[in-house]
Amino acid sequence: MRFSTVLLFLQLAGFSLFAQSHKPPHLEKKGNTVQLVVNDKPFLVRGGELHNSTVSGAAYMRPVWAQMKKKHVNTVLAPVYWELIEPQEGKFDFALVDSLIYGARKQNLHLGILWFGAFKTTYSTYVPSWIKTNVEKYPRARNSKGELLPMLSVFSEANLKADAKAFKTLMQHIRQVDEKDQTVIMAQVENEVGIFNNPRDYSDAANKAYDQGVPADLMRYLAANKGKLQPEIDSVWRASGYKTSGSWEEVFGKSQLDEKNPKVFSYFPEELFSVHQYTRFVGQLAGAGKEAYPIPMFVNAWPKAAGFTGVPGKYPSGGPVPHTLDIWRANAPAIDFITPNVYASKQGIYNLVEQYHRPGNPVFIPEIRQGLEPANLALWIYGQHDAMGVAPFGIDATPAEEDPFTKTFAVLEQVQELILQHQGKGTMAGVFVDTTAKSQTFTLPGYSVKADLVVPRVFPGAPPAVKSATLAGGLVFAVGPDEFIAVGRDYELTFTPLTANAQKPQVDVDFMDEGSFVNDKWVTTRRLNGDEGTGGGSIGSFAIKNTRVGMLRFQKNPNGDYSVVRIKFYRY
Repeated sequence: MRFSTVLLFLQLAGFSLFAQSHKPPHLEKKGNTVQLVVNDKPFLVRGGELHNSTVSGAAYMRPVWAQMKKKHVNTVLAPVYWELIEPQEGKFDFALVDSLIYGARKQNLHLGILWFGAFKTTYSTYVPSWIKTNVEKYPRARNSKGELLPMLSVFSEANLKADAKAFKTLMQHIRQVDEKDQTVIMAQVENEVGIFNNPRDYSDAANKAYDQGVPADLMRYLAANKGKLQPEIDSVWRASGYKTSGSWEEVFGKSQLDEKNPKVFSYFPEELFSVHQYTRFVGQLAGAGKEAYPIPMFVNAWPKAAGFTGVPGKYPSGGPVPHTLDIWRANAPAIDFITPNVYASKQGIYNLVEQYHRPGNPVFIPEIRQGLEPANLALWIYGQHDAMGVAPFGIDATPAEEDPFTKTFAVLEQVQELILQHQGKGTMAGVFVDTTAKSQTFTLPGYSVKADLVVPRVFPGAPPAVKSATLAGGLVFAVGPDEFIAVGRDYELTFTPLTANAQKPQVDVDFMDEGSFVNDKWVTTRRLNGDEGTGGGSIGSFAIKNTRVGMLRFQKNPNGDYSVVRIKFYRY
């Protein structure tokens, strides 16, 4: 064999090995959490979800890519529409998908694909015309009056096969054009599935299935996990004497309606019946997609918030709401994680994030509302719940300089490697304080830490007091013995040792540096001391308050950006 031929063979072999050297995007367990891995490295999503119609035209989308980059987003969540990729049955057109992938790749952005297939916010508005107009072959769900609804029935094998074929073909195409580059890192399977205005489908096929009682496979799952089920499901099953067969009402209690008591689950048998059917449909759909390209896949929920009344049908009945997650995980193993869409205010965000942060289910928020409060709460979500990612909805609607998330994502871009290093270890905390809850306390190695909303200080020679902040968000990391890195603005921290030292009972600042991370390495901008940042003691009105705690106070940034501060304490 000639030398040049051997060299060419080795080059081709080496290229092939290089091209296949990275696993597809996937999830990996780390400590007490789960991380997304892209190109064999942990990846933190700084996301943004586009408006529903933004990517329906390549020309319309072109100026948006640079806008996303200006907002320090690294992952765009974008719809792919069934009606546009398969306008005629069996004939696929991926030109729009390719423009999406190449547009993101050009800006060094990643994509989360949102499959708008059979269901978008429960309705079947994105299915192709050849599906919409053939109700006999592709049947619809029906209400209790027998009237057709604008949503496909999950009891139809034809509906499932058509949707699964389209989704699988899409994932095959994405793998062909993107596996090496890994621009596409996850896929959402449908959008906010369930049924509106009814607790279940009342078509003939649905009625027949309901009358047959709880399926044996679901009963086997419940029996195998008895004692480990969610309290909502376990409590009603226990009340029935843990029956192992029977009708939906015999196993899960009599159907009832109570719109005033949030502890009562109205239409619970019908809702669990709907959940069972939607999970089977979506689970098989996800399985078909994963056969083509096994990247992480998730579903999103229009949720029923904790502590609030709600009747299935007023929120999508059958969707992955918190009290039904056991059935989703049982019937849809191809779904890697389950996410809530969060449009609530602060307390609603707290409730939903905590409900979906369960063992094996990482926190990912594909839709959160815009605004200053959620932009600050995002830092709390990343820090307090080891979040894999947060994405405001409609991120393309606001210029970068007017969007509060721009500053949030800018500082997250700086410290993202620090976040990934500390996830699952208990060495990181998220901060959120406001005028209704001005303090927050948490524990980090060696210290109890208290965050307080800042009240502007007034003393001789100080600049005029600025208007008090109404809220503040941030992150705190324990990076070594008595050493911390804090991210934020408009709040201050008090560090109280968890263990008293009789020989050295007092605490003070060894050093306090303001700086930034450049290429993941700490670079000090300035040393803070004296009155600036409480370096040299806990100072208020020039009087020492408490020498047994350490203090950190952020200096005001003239641009309103978040500050990053490294501080170390010593005992004496």
